Amino acid sequence: MSLFMRGALVEYKSDFLGPVPNIVIFQFNPESLSRTINIPSRSLSRTSGSKTRENNQAGDMPYERISLTAHFSAADLLNIAFHTAVQFGIGPQLAALEKMVLPVDRNGTSTTASATNHVDAAGNAVSGGSGNRPATQPTPRRQYPNILFIWGATRVLPVIIESMTINEQQFDARLNPIQAEVSLGLSVITADLPDEDRIAKGAAEYSNKIKDIQAAANLANAAAQPVMDVMEIISF
Repeated sequence: MSLFMRGALVEYKSDFLGPVPNIVIFQFNPESLSRTINIPSRSLSRTSGSKTRENNQAGDMPYERISLTAHFSAADLLNIAFHTAVQFGIGPQLAALEKMVLPVDRNGTSTTASATNHVDAAGNAVSGGSGNRPATQPTPRRQYPNILFIWGATRVLPVIIESMTINEQQFDARLNPIQAEVSLGLSVITADLPDEDRIAKGAAEYSNKIKDIQAAANLANAAAQPVMDVMEIISF
């Protein structure tokens, strides 16, 4: 029996020792996935003038962008009267995706969950505090969630969700969405990974190592094919 794997987006904190804050497993794997390798301009020559570029000298590292469309439907769960589908349709899946693009406090609390605290802190800072008390609590620093994009056993990638378009297509009697497609734009993080983010660094190193193995396998494939004609062409 062949193993069927589903793609997923996983939100994580500094490690996986505690509960995973958020995860969305694709109900249906996207039929296509578009990958764009963005290659920064080559560096300028230091010896031949500022307008001359050195062909072999790299500038910034290339980076990858991934585009895909995920589809969600409550039909199967509604057929068995699953309680969350009856009550919310596919609202839980969509809400989980939306939370992945909301900034969180350093302690992992989402912006929506702590909005009141943020407003109070900002108000106290501006007004000098309530009553005679000076403001002592600054507005909390926020950052975007840490996200892994998992696509099979060979790609576990730390990513930033750059864009998300949700197209709700069908609704139940309560106007809960029961069918939708979500277009996602992801940017793969390859550089400037902080040392404390061990999950992202480990995922990037793992995926790069798998890519090295696959590139080596391609050399084995080439060795099994008639490459002498090619070698003769480039014999110069």
